[in-house]
Amino acid sequence: MTTATQEATVLDRINGGLFIGGEWVDAEGGKTLAVIDPATGATIKEIADASVADGIKALDSAVAAQDAWAATAPRERGELLRRAFDLLQERKEEFALLMTMEMGKPLAEARGEVAYGGEFLRWFSEEAVRISGRYGLNPEGTGNMIVSQRPVGPSFFITPWNFPLAMATRKIAPALAAGCTVVIKPPALTPLTTLAFVQLLEEVGLPAGVVNVIATSTSSKVSGPIIADPRLRKLSFTGSTEVGRSLMKEAAQGILRTSMELGGNAPFVIFEDADLDKAVDGAMLAKFRNIGQACTAANRFIVHESVAAEFGKRVAERVQAMRVGRGTEDGIAIGPLIDAKAVASTDELVGDAVAKGATVLTGGTVIEGEGTFYAPTVLGSVPADARLLREEIFGPVLGITTFSTEDEAVRLANDTEYGLVSYVFTQDLARGHRMIDRLATGMMGLNTGLVSNAAAPFGGIKQSGIGREGGLEGIHEYLDTKYTLIPVS
Repeated sequence: MTTATQEATVLDRINGGLFIGGEWVDAEGGKTLAVIDPATGATIKEIADASVADGIKALDSAVAAQDAWAATAPRERGELLRRAFDLLQERKEEFALLMTMEMGKPLAEARGEVAYGGEFLRWFSEEAVRISGRYGLNPEGTGNMIVSQRPVGPSFFITPWNFPLAMATRKIAPALAAGCTVVIKPPALTPLTTLAFVQLLEEVGLPAGVVNVIATSTSSKVSGPIIADPRLRKLSFTGSTEVGRSLMKEAAQGILRTSMELGGNAPFVIFEDADLDKAVDGAMLAKFRNIGQACTAANRFIVHESVAAEFGKRVAERVQAMRVGRGTEDGIAIGPLIDAKAVASTDELVGDAVAKGATVLTGGTVIEGEGTFYAPTVLGSVPADARLLREEIFGPVLGITTFSTEDEAVRLANDTEYGLVSYVFTQDLARGHRMIDRLATGMMGLNTGLVSNAAAPFGGIKQSGIGREGGLEGIHEYLDTKYTLIPVS
């Protein structure tokens, strides 16, 4: 358990200004926004609230720094990221506590995010020196072809509130490795971790203007002029499909390179031959990690009719044992949802499913009192017309529906406009390989409930987005390919 003194110390170390051109400055007019602890409803810090003019100043700084940063040796860019990784490990407890305070996730999970988010710094510190091209004679023998990679240029990042550190490092690290400068707009709900991270970058030698941070309570108003500015060359967004679709329309005017990591509706398929102990472990991880507030969270549990009752019984027992409370307390497994709107949305989806015939195996209620808590929930016999089988839940609710044949399981799993991730549990290796081919998702976990890794390409298909973050593919989102022909004399 942490103390109030520890929390105050961590908060006091954060500069609450805008970070523009290597300097911490107030927002235009001195405007501020309040950051709220969702477990208590209390304001934990006031920070600068950027205006449209502040956003353009941040872009000005990124543009001014672009040429020098692109010309910086790859080894030097990589070493800066490595120093950032090392310093983050030294301060992992501070960052974990900060995320728990502003977002609500249990402290143990916050520590896991520090480890995961830090890996993007380490991975791309190594990729910075591996940007390559090729050279060779053309087929006609008339010239030598040079194919090289160049930084895309100034990039604008809009990050979500649910993984405050990892969503920042997953975008910033490959951009810096590739030689791109950055303007990042962290979410108004959880901006403090991004501010703390940029202070860390400043400490390890980040040149002025290479990364600029503008938190704001008027996201679309501030983002619009930045996206419309012809000097911007890249837009990366993580969030809802609805907002992503709107941003893509804006980005189309400038023909911007875009990366969109959008909504999910992940199927979690359990076949009759699955190891149920592993399936329950995987379900707890895939569903209740981050309080269910993850785009990769399992949304639809599609379970073979012969094992559905037993799976429901086992998982309900595990969920009933989960402690709910403020994430800084010992033994807490479920923290608060991000705000009252999230609680209302979750409760509405549960109510709709129950009204249509679903059975509450455990939970299913709003937890009254201080903070924005919802009881971890397991629903059985969820009918096909329930909204929670169509909509992203983003809460601690596990809904079970059944199938009888493999073809039916595939049909149910693919019956969504989304295609981010899927989970499959089976001990039949041939069936597992068939699921890799048949399930329409950009990622899949086979007998595991966790797929994210900095060394792997993260992203989806269909309306779950475009582009990839992480892996060998991640740095190429920030590189343009250039072809040069040199005639043979």
